[in-house]
Amino acid sequence: MKDWIQAARLRTLPLSLSGIIMGSFIAKWRLYSEGEIWDWKIFALALLVTLLYQILSNYANDYGDGVKGTDAERATEAETRAVASGKITAKQMKNAVILFSILSFVATVALLYLAFIPKYMNEFYLFIGLGVASILAAIGYTVGKKPYGYMGLGDLFVFIFFGLVSVCGSYFLFTKTFSWDILLPGAAVGMMSMAVLNLNNMRDIESDRLSGKNSFALRIGFKNAMIYEIILLQLPIILIFVFLCLQGFLQTQQYYVFIVMILLLPMMKIRRQIMSVKTPKELDPFLKQVGILTLVMAVLTVLGLNYFGN
Repeated sequence: MKDWIQAARLRTLPLSLSGIIMGSFIAKWRLYSEGEIWDWKIFALALLVTLLYQILSNYANDYGDGVKGTDAERATEAETRAVASGKITAKQMKNAVILFSILSFVATVALLYLAFIPKYMNEFYLFIGLGVASILAAIGYTVGKKPYGYMGLGDLFVFIFFGLVSVCGSYFLFTKTFSWDILLPGAAVGMMSMAVLNLNNMRDIESDRLSGKNSFALRIGFKNAMIYEIILLQLPIILIFVFLCLQGFLQTQQYYVFIVMILLLPMMKIRRQIMSVKTPKELDPFLKQVGILTLVMAVLTVLGLNYFGN
């Protein structure tokens, strides 16, 4: 059980939860202002679905890199993978990927049934398609003959699924509408997720080079990947600030700006620390820190809206 829990990489969960929290509670704020009801059961199921997707993704990543030999030499002992180390066999991990694919799909159908049936049948089928795409994306990062993570496309898929789909999709589950401004927090969460992936790829840049995993960080080189990382950690704050300004409350409720100011100091500190590393393996602790910072960004934003915006 300990090996399976370790393979699930629970430290990545704050990142996956951030998009659901952001989209769901922005929807709660909007529904409350319109006198409509926010369904907590949809939120609970959405959390379950994203939890299953994340574990599925981590198991599939462990399996895919393990059978390809990518994990033969990890940069840090903390990131030793279950299949590569022999703690879990490739067959066992493959069965786990199949099991969590089924569980993810069943949970997705349950969530969408609660959110859309019987009034929104077209939306139900559309989101079933998105659910299937999410499952395939979770698996396809490292599994298959041409995994997109090995072609340098991981950042793009993370931005789409961890950011836009997670935030905008969860928002739509509650409101049954789409608002263009929701793309701003969606992009902010997506960029923070890209920052975590880029840190991971920068840390493993040498082992990836040897194994033929052409991540985006490897393609552009460590120095440019560091510049890319700093940009990814800077833009989300700006996007959240613009989103809050567009809500029209900033003119009369100036404490909204404190949401950005609270985030600004730890963001500056972590950027400075990342830039000062001497070797790629020193980047490992920052994966967890940036993930937690993403969750804090989501929580502060929705707390500001729901408890000070009405």
